[in-house]
Amino acid sequence: MSRPLEGVLVLDLGHIYQAPYAGFLMAMAGATVIKIEPPNGEPLRRRAMVAGGSVPMAMLNSNKRGLSLDLKNPQGREVFLRLVDRADVVIENFSPGAMDRLGLGHEALLKRNPRIIYAAGSGYGQTGPDRDRLAMDLTVQAAVGVMHTTGFPDGPPTKAGPTVCDFLGGTHLYGAIMTALFARERSGKGAFVEVAMQDASYSTLASAIGMHFGGMLKKDVPPRTGNSHAGMAMAPYNVYPAKDGWIAIIVVTEGHWDRLLGAMGQQALIGDERFRTNPDRVKHMAEVDRMVTAWTSVHTRAELEALTRQHGVPAAPVRTLEEVLEDPGMHERGMLRWVDHPEVGRVVLPATPLRIEGAPPPDFEPSPFLNQHESEVLGDLLGMTKAEREALRDAGGLGPRFNAP
Repeated sequence: MSRPLEGVLVLDLGHIYQAPYAGFLMAMAGATVIKIEPPNGEPLRRRAMVAGGSVPMAMLNSNKRGLSLDLKNPQGREVFLRLVDRADVVIENFSPGAMDRLGLGHEALLKRNPRIIYAAGSGYGQTGPDRDRLAMDLTVQAAVGVMHTTGFPDGPPTKAGPTVCDFLGGTHLYGAIMTALFARERSGKGAFVEVAMQDASYSTLASAIGMHFGGMLKKDVPPRTGNSHAGMAMAPYNVYPAKDGWIAIIVVTEGHWDRLLGAMGQQALIGDERFRTNPDRVKHMAEVDRMVTAWTSVHTRAELEALTRQHGVPAAPVRTLEEVLEDPGMHERGMLRWVDHPEVGRVVLPATPLRIEGAPPPDFEPSPFLNQHESEVLGDLLGMTKAEREALRDAGGLGPRFNAP
């Protein structure tokens, strides 16, 4: 079986995380993805000035072709449009309206190539009162309610550590593109699809929203529950201290609770009316947490992991970043791999989390240097001669000449 997206040509204008992640997933599925950057590179590339800052660039742009065009330059725009004629997908996450101002918005591109899928990512959507609000992961976390529901009740709103809104936006953008490609197989027509990071992040608030409509929130009391369940509807559900760190434990069913009591050596409490059902345990949540803490605090994380696995209790040690990078299961499955990257050195880089039987991920190709594949894209794909490319560069439409390090 060939990889599912072989033969699909994608023009990836994305920057930072949202759109580049959608393009990355397409490249991993076999599409030919051309990453098109301005002559000075996309903003993520310029983070190389900070130690380790360019590693995300390497993570999100593996297996892409690198081309640098100035879309503000008439000659650069014309070359881009020649690529659009051949492309299946265009991805971008500029501010809404930016591509329209260049004459390269979805209406113009669909008119030129009626089969194109034009995919736009943004913070707050292409329509509505917040369309032009500047958006970054932090600000979207604040706007959508993620920060208001994260942290401890007596503390300030807290951002989620990972860049959740950007990557939720990128994942949903990939889903929108694939849905539109599927529809095109039936209709033969392209489409404009768009995903707002705020929209994509809203459903993560499900438990807190349930608590809101269930009348469990007091007015002016923030729904921050620390490491407890966001809806305060499960116990035990928390992060508990171990001798050498922390472990997360969650009990979903009454069977889980009975097995946890077995792991703790507290079989005598099986059937105790204070803890028999989840509502009972929620009512006595503080006592449940004290009981579990007394047990976890005298064991190491490894001991607790072994005991909870043995007894069939949902749990996991809170691992450090270094431990995650060395995760044997993710390396065995091919999700993580050590790579000697020509730009950032020896690092761990991800493959795709999407698995399709018979279609293994492609061999790893490092993220491109700026304009690395100019000859391949403009020469081989568009048939431009070296002289024509140099004339384009002299006119300001093409990025700097790539010289292998």
